[in-house]
Amino acid sequence: MSEVLNANPTIRSAADLPSRRREPSKKAKSQRPFGLLSSAIPDSAYTPDPFNPSSSSESESSEDENEVEPIDEQEIYDLIASIQDPEHPLTLGSLSVVNLPDISLTPTLPPPSSSLSNQPTTSAPVMTTVTVLVTPTITHCSLATVIGLGVRVRLEQALPPRFRVDVRIKEGTHSTAEQVNRQLGDKERVAAALENGTLMGVLRKMLEGC
Repeated sequence: MSEVLNANPTIRSAADLPSRRREPSKKAKSQRPFGLLSSAIPDSAYTPDPFNPSSSSESESSEDENEVEPIDEQEIYDLIASIQDPEHPLTLGSLSVVNLPDISLTPTLPPPSSSLSNQPTTSAPVMTTVTVLVTPTITHCSLATVIGLGVRVRLEQALPPRFRVDVRIKEGTHSTAEQVNRQLGDKERVAAALENGTLMGVLRKMLEGC
């Protein structure tokens, strides 16, 4: 990209960014990630090692595996703040393209089971919609759609399937926000865009530091 759209963006220090990074889990993850980029990762990368002692301990602790781990706005922010901006060698967090107050989680309760049924009741997982409002560095940024795709791909890659991802341009921050939001919200258009090799190369570079 020869022409820099915003040569002097406002940059936040890493020390000023809200963060609560969790320590890595001691249990090995054998489950493939769910998301738009899952097909690009080989199955072998997520197959448990039969010679690894942790593999047998995982099967013995199936109850712990089934526990739903709570995820909040801070954790969502930590997932996307380290995404690289496609134009500047800076993160979306340091450019204030993504901000903690612009992230919300909305739970959607599962439909109640019929009281007339004799079947035993099971606790269905609560679906949650993660909404992220993106703030481009300039109102005419031509890379707003690419940034939104990067945020969406990152979250769909990292979050369990009980989460629905909704990425939008924050109102009043971009001249064509309505058009960009329609593109980001259209699953078919997103899937078609991700088949573009050039775009996928840009997204992979953006997600290298995550």
